[in-house]
Amino acid sequence: MTFHFDNPLIREYMYRGGFGLERETLRVNADGTLAQTPHPFVDNERISRDFCENQVEIITPPAGSAHQATELLLELHRYAAARLLSLPEGRQYLWPFSNPPRISGEDEIPVARFSGAQSDKMTYREYLARKYGKKKMLFCGIHCNFSFHESLLQAGFKESAEDDFRSYKDGVYLTLAQRLTEYGWLIVYLTAASPVSDRSLFENGADGRRYASPRCGEYGYWNEFVPILQYDSIEAYTERIRQYIRAGAIVSPSELYYPIRLKPKGENRLDHLSSSGVNHIELRMLDVNPLTPVGIFEEDIAFIQLFILYLMSLDNGDLDETAQKNAVSNFKTAALYDDSTASVTLGGTSKNIRTAASDILKVMREFFLSLSAPSEVHALLHYQENKLIHPENRYAVRIRKAIDGDFTAGGMTLAAEYAKA
Repeated sequence: MTFHFDNPLIREYMYRGGFGLERETLRVNADGTLAQTPHPFVDNERISRDFCENQVEIITPPAGSAHQATELLLELHRYAAARLLSLPEGRQYLWPFSNPPRISGEDEIPVARFSGAQSDKMTYREYLARKYGKKKMLFCGIHCNFSFHESLLQAGFKESAEDDFRSYKDGVYLTLAQRLTEYGWLIVYLTAASPVSDRSLFENGADGRRYASPRCGEYGYWNEFVPILQYDSIEAYTERIRQYIRAGAIVSPSELYYPIRLKPKGENRLDHLSSSGVNHIELRMLDVNPLTPVGIFEEDIAFIQLFILYLMSLDNGDLDETAQKNAVSNFKTAALYDDSTASVTLGGTSKNIRTAASDILKVMREFFLSLSAPSEVHALLHYQENKLIHPENRYAVRIRKAIDGDFTAGGMTLAAEYAKA
């Protein structure tokens, strides 16, 4: 399923859409240790926690543009940072990296405390801690939720062969999920921002300097198997996930650690996804970027939308089991720091990752030139191309150059600076 960009209505609404950001971070004390106090934002539904009690999750309301989403995230960042500075227990800060600061032991990583009607959430996190280890609970990232403008979907539906709008809409998002699975490694490669870490993060002598993003690499959260998903229909997609649950490979859909998820509106349940259809797609492969207070640049969010539009122009293809396994391998490869010898496998052919990324950006530029795209679009493409033409502009390279001494001390300098942002 593709968009036909010669359709005037599709052209009119292609740059509009819905954006939502979820930024994970850690609460730390002034000395850079993990805060051990209870979650201080129980009265704010926009500031929650995820795996552990000292992990904060800032959730923006839906926005109509990348710029608006970034502004909403900044507003919530300012609120959270100010509140942490005024805690009676002592000042706390928002940690600016995906990788955690120095860890003395797992007793510093309390599982998120939920009670009452939400006590099952705590039980689930205790299960994760036993299965995957507590250290991985400290990895933080940014999830980008995106939805197409309804008028764009309606325009595509009218010229499609579908006779049911919901089936068409589900098909669009299933196609997008498949293509992001195949090509989403590019987002990891262009946005990886975690090339420095404290040695306490890695065990058994593992070399953290191998990674531009440990959380997206083989050291991060991945299942003990490679999920093979079905994209033919939303029923087939959800049934495949249920099969993994019935087999005992995972205990819930949330344990399917995949870079892309299809989400329904409201509560995220498989039965809800099956009955009400797809509302948006979630991209989970973005690092917290310490080069900006909010952890992500507006340019990268806007580029993701352009990338999505480009992917929806491609001819339909099949992502078989081998291709899906290669796709997961490509994500992990894109998380490596040294790109000179790293290769991704596309269509059964191996190619140097920087060359493969350059090729995609070149075709994207040609695609948007054919649409007479506005200058802002080409500026966004140039922003990404500049990371490849001048490798010193890759976030991972810039960050390692800026912070290559005491990681925790460097992180606290940024945390204090960003608390004033």
